[in-house]
Amino acid sequence: MGMSLADRVRSAVAALMHATGESQTDLAAALGVSQGQVSRRQSGAAAWSLDDCEAVAEHFGIDVLDLMAGPTRASESLPDLRRRALGRRGPGDDSVVREGVAR
Repeated sequence: MGMSLADRVRSAVAALMHATGESQTDLAAALGVSQGQVSRRQSGAAAWSLDDCEAVAEHFGIDVLDLMAGPTRASESLPDLRRRALGRRGPGDDSVVREGVAR
């Protein structure tokens, strides 16, 4: 048997946070809960409710069914604009990257 629904949701939330560069604190603020509440849900000490799942999916811009399908589907559904930039520019770096070439 595969992962339980609760495990799929926890894994999907972790994958989405990783893909967007968000912390538990960031997600908690967006959902209107404490970081501790997100931590308990992610550790399995508390469950993500259906209402929570809808709020998480809305926050990340994906369908709730994609969230519940697990980390692969959730990550694939994440809009490109929500993904963190892989090569973030640092302070004072005024170079522009186009087509993989720094100019």
